Amino acid sequence: MIEKILVPVLGESITEATVAKWLKKEGDSVEVDEAIVELETDKVNLEVPSPIDGILTEINSKDGETVEVGALLGTISQNGFQPSEKELITKIETKKVENNVVNLEIEKKTPKISEEPKEKPLVLTNEVKEDKPDSSNKNNKILSPAVRKIVVENKIDLEKVRGSGKEGRILKGDLISMMGVNPQPSERKIKHGQEERIKMSRLRQTIAKRLKQAQENAALLTTFNEVDMTSIMEMRKENQEDFQSRYGIKLGFMSFFVKACVAALKTFPSVNAEIEGDEIIYKNYYNISFAVGTEKGLVVPVLRDADQLSFADIEKNIKTVSEKARDGKITIEDLQGGTFTISNGGVYGSMLSTPILNLPQSGVLGMHNIVERPTVVDGEIKIRPIMYLALSYDHRIIDGKESVSFLKMVKENLEDPRRLFLNI
Repeated sequence: MIEKILVPVLGESITEATVAKWLKKEGDSVEVDEAIVELETDKVNLEVPSPIDGILTEINSKDGETVEVGALLGTISQNGFQPSEKELITKIETKKVENNVVNLEIEKKTPKISEEPKEKPLVLTNEVKEDKPDSSNKNNKILSPAVRKIVVENKIDLEKVRGSGKEGRILKGDLISMMGVNPQPSERKIKHGQEERIKMSRLRQTIAKRLKQAQENAALLTTFNEVDMTSIMEMRKENQEDFQSRYGIKLGFMSFFVKACVAALKTFPSVNAEIEGDEIIYKNYYNISFAVGTEKGLVVPVLRDADQLSFADIEKNIKTVSEKARDGKITIEDLQGGTFTISNGGVYGSMLSTPILNLPQSGVLGMHNIVERPTVVDGEIKIRPIMYLALSYDHRIIDGKESVSFLKMVKENLEDPRRLFLNI
């Protein structure tokens, strides 16, 4: 019995994929539902399982080829596959060679094992450790003030400097000449040449296309504000242990931001809307998308019905979906249906940015790093943890008054988190 491996239905509006890599080779045994080939689509990577137990007899679509839904990837034979005599000979020969190699290694290793106990008492670990700090201490003691200043300012490793002075003393000229030495060429340049050309993955192509569409189709505008994170940080510190012991997950910042955004979206529904043709579609549900950076690119999974979730539910769902994204197990359903996006560039150290829309959505909130800054509080200058917020929006349906008021409400809810529990 021979079973065909076909490209499965990939999802809404997706008609083709790229063969990322085969997880099995021709002639390998496979089990039913075992992943045998990985496909890359515009949105996610997915693994195609084996339909039956058997042997992979033929691969019709090689790595890197573009295939359409329903196309033949390969075939699997059940009970009817018999390897040729040449294949049997090569398999037998390789096994013999492997056995010989193992035996030789064992024979070579046996005398080494007997020698190890004899060498152990000869290793004077204490003496070696004492010599190293002594030599470094001598070098540090004989550094002149000028040399010491250069070392500290330029963070020079003295072990890499050979002194030309008396008794190996490091002179100022030694450091200056060292700083004048040309750096070694880039290892990447040596390995790949002056330039390297790599084909964009499907995910990267989709990201590029959608971001360009957002710039061309929407009337993009960004408004800014800042938020004092003192209250949230104190609330997290005071309740972290109880929260974690009760719900089994840490209380993070994202749950506060999701709650604050949902409250503002209910007050300003145009930020949760989208344009379709000559109509505006107001969404009366709140699916919050959040950006996750992966090795293959940026993905934006969706936190569904966020208005119906508790703080613990939000944290758990974000953790689960983020892990799926980083492990490459995220599905197309996880990425669809978002109404508003939150992007946290602060985890990478971003101080300020202008986030770009995730079409067809009309708003995206940009979070940034938290930095202690001088702030006027009740007429006095105090140091407070401040985060800059940025709201990018589609000016075609969101007026300036609404966007500024939306961001101001988010700020107020974050600076006084009790409002989130009182629904005000």
